[in-house]
Amino acid sequence: MRSAAPLLAAVSEPEPPASLPDDTPSRVRLGASPDSAPELLASLAGDPAVTVRAAVALNTAAPADANQRLASDDDTRVRALLAHKLASLIPDVGTPERDRLQRHALSMLRELINDEATRVRAAIADVLKDMPQAPRELILRLAHDSEVPVSEPVIRLSPLLTAEDLLGLLAVVPNLGAATAVARRRDLPAEVSDALATGTDVAAIAALLANQTAAIREATLDALIARAQVQPGWHAPLVRRPRLSAAAAYALSEYIAAHLLDELSGRADLDPDCAAELRRRLHERLLPAPAPSADRCPNIDESMGIARGLAYQGRLDELALLAALQRGEARMATALLAVAAEVPASVVDRAATLRSAKALVSLLWRAGFTMQVAGPLQALLARMAPDTALRSGPGGTFPLAVEEMRWQIDFLTRMER
Repeated sequence: MRSAAPLLAAVSEPEPPASLPDDTPSRVRLGASPDSAPELLASLAGDPAVTVRAAVALNTAAPADANQRLASDDDTRVRALLAHKLASLIPDVGTPERDRLQRHALSMLRELINDEATRVRAAIADVLKDMPQAPRELILRLAHDSEVPVSEPVIRLSPLLTAEDLLGLLAVVPNLGAATAVARRRDLPAEVSDALATGTDVAAIAALLANQTAAIREATLDALIARAQVQPGWHAPLVRRPRLSAAAAYALSEYIAAHLLDELSGRADLDPDCAAELRRRLHERLLPAPAPSADRCPNIDESMGIARGLAYQGRLDELALLAALQRGEARMATALLAVAAEVPASVVDRAATLRSAKALVSLLWRAGFTMQVAGPLQALLARMAPDTALRSGPGGTFPLAVEEMRWQIDFLTRMER
């Protein structure tokens, strides 16, 4: 059932003209022509050929009864074309006739915005998304739509949405993409950035940090930097924020990858002392890790240094992890897995302490390794017997769903806080 159907309640069937062309192309041309008589267009709005009805739907000269008939057309494409045309008429004012068309278009859009087909509502959103003259009531309806193709362009681009509107959208969360769309708006106010930053939508926060025009208070940015250690997707946009304090730069330098630390140390807005300290930290990180003496194993800090060095050289791969496992070097295996998965070593230790096969396998997946090393990893770190270890799925695939592995990693990192 289509919500636009009530528009037909008072519309009578138009009397067909005496004769219409038998061939569809000729009727399409008549339906598309602005010079066709209104009675002819009203008749063609019920034509059996969808291409003819589509031509009438696009015709700005189509009379009200033709538009009303097309609003309940069985073909979604026809209704979407009609919605697009009517939305395009909103700013078209000047003459009394144009004003009448605009009032008619607005009346029909209020009905078509309830159409059950996402395609129809998205057609309206596509026209009104950045239109300053768009009716505010329609913009709010579109912004709160549950479908991303409808709401996203309006939330991201409409100049009619206020900071209060955006905060309201974040409070009700109409769909998973709404927060990200808000985060991508130009010149986002600081109070909206605060609301995004205190949320749990990782993708939206990444989009916020990447939005160079978003106003983010220094305290808010500091809080995000503290959370970013276990969110590698935030590292690059944090390094590239328009303004960073020396304290923020020092905090980032503790965990970002070497290439980002190199970029951070080259920022022109940092004071000379801060830039020099960052370059020193980069140089220190790039120094070859000291080889452990033959009579002792490296501690976890030394192991992490070795692992970071291997990562920078592009040598931290599955073979390196397997070699450490085969040598029985638990701390080195922990460090290699932690650096590859971009988590603190304590997260790997926690998975091992819990003897959680699912958590260890999830960390392997996060690191980009395969199930080939899962058995030795579970045996060395979690002391699991072969018959209790988690085995690979068909064809060596991971035995857990991606959602389950993401949950396992999120659980471990939340315990870290």
